[in-house]
Parts: sequence; structure tokens; C-alpha cells
Amino acid sequence: MDFADAAFWVALMQIIGVNIVLSGDNAVVIALAARSLPPQQQKAAVMWGSGAAVIMRIVLTIIAVEMLKWPYLKLIGAVLLLWIAVKLLIPEDENEDGITASGSMAAAIKTILIADLVMSLDNVIAVAAAAKGSLTLLILGLAISIPLVIFGSTLLLKLMDRYPIIITVGAALLGWVAGEMAITDPLVKDWVNANAAWLHYAAPAAGALFVVLLGRTLAARASQEHKAVVDLASGDRQP
Repeated sequence: MDFADAAFWVALMQIIGVNIVLSGDNAVVIALAARSLPPQQQKAAVMWGSGAAVIMRIVLTIIAVEMLKWPYLKLIGAVLLLWIAVKLLIPEDENEDGITASGSMAAAIKTILIADLVMSLDNVIAVAAAAKGSLTLLILGLAISIPLVIFGSTLLLKLMDRYPIIITVGAALLGWVAGEMAITDPLVKDWVNANAAWLHYAAPAAGALFVVLLGRTLAARASQEHKAVVDLASGDRQP
């Protein structure tokens, strides 16, 4: 399959289409991870995080077909994704000068990479199938997804500033994805399909509910602890 082959362009359009559909989750986690950074650092975190995530996905897609035949891999990925989703709902501590540049930037990029790695376990199979074994198609199609992911995450960042509820919805979406991943692991997939098909709806819903409830509980606790520290510091400063 080469550039002069019509099948090449059809397959390329299929890969781009898959990436448009599948970039939503990744745009959410990129926007969530970068939301606490100062405005001048948000774009840099989105650019570096998105670019590194796409490169990582290219590598992962090449080996994904064999990887996803292993039992337990999706179960482990689901647990990691739940942890990331809950963590994103907990407000970060800030000092008087705001969040420090280097540490926050590194933390945001690290979160983006981990989350993209986890979520890609499901996504890359569709891309690999559309590429039909062509490494050129695979790399080209995934590279085209870079501006799609960047645009989506940048737009979400702006919306989150205006509508904070999007943060909760985004975290719940990650919990939903984690629930879907867990029941499609080779270890349990056949049993679920044969005996508990209802889990295809219940598990994602449970994942989303778990993230929201635990995330809000931990966020409220962190807020109370922060308030107690502020009150204590204010009391110490009074004559």
C-alpha cells in the first residue's frame, strides 16, 4: 500500500476518523492535568504533554495487539485510571506565589502521559486495525491527531475556567472508561459476556460514581484541612 493507492488514503481517513472520536478522553485528561498551572504555562504543558503522548501512542500501538492478549493488563490499567481520575478532583496546594513552575509542569506532563498510556490500551486496537499492517499509515495517522488533541484540550481549559462543573464531568468520564476497561480484560471478558452482560452498563456507571464520590470526599477533606491551616496561621499573626 503506497501513496498512489486509493486504499492508502481510505485507510488514512479511517485512522484520522478514529482519532477524532478517541481524542475526546485524552483531551479531557490533558485539560484536567493542566488546569492548575498559570496561564502562561498551560499552553506549554498541553503542547509537550500532547506531543509526548502521541509519540508514546505510536510505540504502544505497534505492540498493542500482542499486549492486550495478556490477562490482568486492562484490570491494572483500570485501577490506575481510577486513581488518576480521583486525584484530578482534589485541589492542589498553592503557596502565596502560586504553583511553582518546574514542579507543576513536570507533574502535569507526567499525569498526561500516564493517563494517555492507560486509556490507549483500548484505543490503539482500532487504529492498528485501520492501518492494516502499514507502519507508514500508522505513524502518519497518529501524527495527524496531534493538533486534534491540542485543540480539544485547549478549548476545554477555557471552558473549565468558566464552568468548573466540567472538571467533575471530565473525571467521571475517566471513571466510566476505567469501568469499561475492567470488564473487557481477557481474564473476565468471556465470563461477563456469557453470565453478566449487564456489567457492560453497570461497571462504567460504577466507575464514574466511584470517582465522583471519592474525589469530592477527599477534596472536601483537603479543603477543610487547608482552611484549618489558614485559620491557625491567621490566629498566630494576631497580637
